[in-house]
Amino acid sequence: MSPRPDPPEVDRVAASRAAIAARRARAAVKSAVATRERTATEVVDTAWSTPGSPESGLRVRELLTSVPTLGPTRAARVMEQLGIAESKRVGGLGIRQRTKLRSYLLRREGGVEPRRLVVLAGPTAVGKGTVSTYIREHYPDILLSVSATTRPPRPGEVDGVHYYFVSDEEFDRMIAGQELLEWAIVHNSYRYGTPRPPIDTALAAGKRVMLEIDLQGARLVREAMPEAVLVFLLPPTWEELVRRLIGRGTESAAEQTRRLETARVELAAQDEFDYKVVNREVAQAAQEVVELTLVPAGQR
Repeated sequence: MSPRPDPPEVDRVAASRAAIAARRARAAVKSAVATRERTATEVVDTAWSTPGSPESGLRVRELLTSVPTLGPTRAARVMEQLGIAESKRVGGLGIRQRTKLRSYLLRREGGVEPRRLVVLAGPTAVGKGTVSTYIREHYPDILLSVSATTRPPRPGEVDGVHYYFVSDEEFDRMIAGQELLEWAIVHNSYRYGTPRPPIDTALAAGKRVMLEIDLQGARLVREAMPEAVLVFLLPPTWEELVRRLIGRGTESAAEQTRRLETARVELAAQDEFDYKVVNREVAQAAQEVVELTLVPAGQR
């Protein structure tokens, strides 16, 4: 039996120097926050965009205690409220923890925190899809969440762009895996749902996200994410809604009748929403919806 090779020698001097340099770099970050040269929000944004940076290696407790007037006791209380353990480093936080920490820091710094999650809903045939498509094409900084559905695609719809068209078996798997923020059976026929992972990732990165979903889904999102802003898209008149539904010619007469009955019920729920936007003209309605993503949180 041949002897085992000796383990490679560790350059202890180099490792020690690297550790000292890392500590000094983190100390410089804390000093910059304490002297207000940098904000804590700037630090976390750098940490999450640059893995391995001094900012990412900083413990959350160290960052918070560096914030002027925020001492160790209050910092510990904040971490408990945010559900962040004492040992956690900024770069090691999960997506939801990142979202909560960033929101807290923004509020504390007196900055304007965009209402980053907007839910657009409304009655059938009101033009939600048309308005959301306009936003996708003209406001690329806003992420349009793509829903999953078990219904077949309509003419011109593209899988992964308008919807994820999935089988009933795949939809069942997504439910079982808790991959959906919400889901519902719409018009007593097909299932629709909102995949949650892409939304959590975008929100943690500070992006604005818009969901275009049905009334049932909007209610479920509000329960799961109370910070969401709900926008109800209205037709100019009932007659115009009827004209749009019949004019698009994608449903049978029986289906049209059923959808109009559903629309009456949906219109009665408009007061549950934070804002109402009338879809007289697509570009104008889209602009109004986009503007609602920029209103500071707390001024709902």
